[in-house]
Amino acid sequence: MAFDYRYLSKDHLKGFDKYKYSSIDNSPLSIYIMHPFWNKCVQFVPMWVAPNLLTFLGLLLILLLYLILAYLDWWYYASNRTVLEYPAIATSVWFFCAACQLVSHTLDGIDGKQARRTGSSTPLGELFDHGSDSVVAGLLPLALYSIFGKGMEDFGGNGWIFFGIAWNIVGQFVISHWEKYLTGVLFLPWGYDFAQLAMGIVYILTGAFGYEIWKGNTYFGFQFNYLFLVAVFVGFFLQALPQSIYNIYKSYRDGTGKGRSLYDAAEPMFPVLLLFLTSFAWGLFSPSDVMERDVRTYCLTFALVLSNITCRLIISQMTDTRAPSFNWLLLLYTVSAFVCCITDLGHQELYVLYAVFLLILIVHMHYGICVVRQLCVHFGIYAFSLQKRPKNHVK
Repeated sequence: MAFDYRYLSKDHLKGFDKYKYSSIDNSPLSIYIMHPFWNKCVQFVPMWVAPNLLTFLGLLLILLLYLILAYLDWWYYASNRTVLEYPAIATSVWFFCAACQLVSHTLDGIDGKQARRTGSSTPLGELFDHGSDSVVAGLLPLALYSIFGKGMEDFGGNGWIFFGIAWNIVGQFVISHWEKYLTGVLFLPWGYDFAQLAMGIVYILTGAFGYEIWKGNTYFGFQFNYLFLVAVFVGFFLQALPQSIYNIYKSYRDGTGKGRSLYDAAEPMFPVLLLFLTSFAWGLFSPSDVMERDVRTYCLTFALVLSNITCRLIISQMTDTRAPSFNWLLLLYTVSAFVCCITDLGHQELYVLYAVFLLILIVHMHYGICVVRQLCVHFGIYAFSLQKRPKNHVK
């Protein structure tokens, strides 16, 4: 069948059999507010509901949020008061987005608790959760952009601002899993819960007061669009990245990590660095300025490639196998960008981007479905049910 391809090797499967989850969450927001809240919420979930179903529903809510805003505001001009041909997004939509955001975050917080509650914890649950998060990390900023809109003339953004914010968000996610690849422990970022709640609050405020409240300066004299940009960059370069580097250093100093060589430690980041440089160069040297012409598809394309790279890294750190330094989707993306930059395709360059995006989307979906199916067969379980597979269906 189309989805019976085996992406996982025997070493991967052996590694999954020996895997033990290890994480540290010392965020005050998580400890004192979110976890007590989630402990209450999970009590309302029926015992027959599979944890992966909660994870999948959370992913679908973010996908629904994104698709609604993409349909209503594909070009990010609905919140630009100088471009009158694009109608503003209705108030009810912003409240719906807030509900999707906050409920999705809650589902993401209780899926692991439901697994422990029902005694159904498996490595598939963690992989499914974090694999879904790798997609969500790319969708969240692309949805939030609709609040500020495109156009510097009306306190909005441009392609490069969107590009920088998107890379900061997805970059933080992949670095946290690179950190676990080296330390053996997932250090949950302090800013994750805060950012999720902040996005929900921003949607609520936009619905209550209109997107116009983000147009202009704050009480401190900063424009909201620049304040948002600075907050994202400061969070990454002054908190998330230094904290990850320190945790990695500490694991080597104390001998508590995997003890990989310098080359082996850096190897998982080679494809990430190449993807960043390629996406930056394509945007910079594109003859038709393809990033500005459709920044949504441009950012979503490299975010999907990074999601695939990250999923493979997650599998490597869970199975204690060597992370791949080569990725076929990255090769496709890099070659396409190079060809577009050295040839003047004119308006056809945008169609090349669309074709590359669709192909990457199809291949990444195939990869995800096949990996989930392979692990379900291996562990004798179903992805969205607590029932066990018949023994003759277990390999």
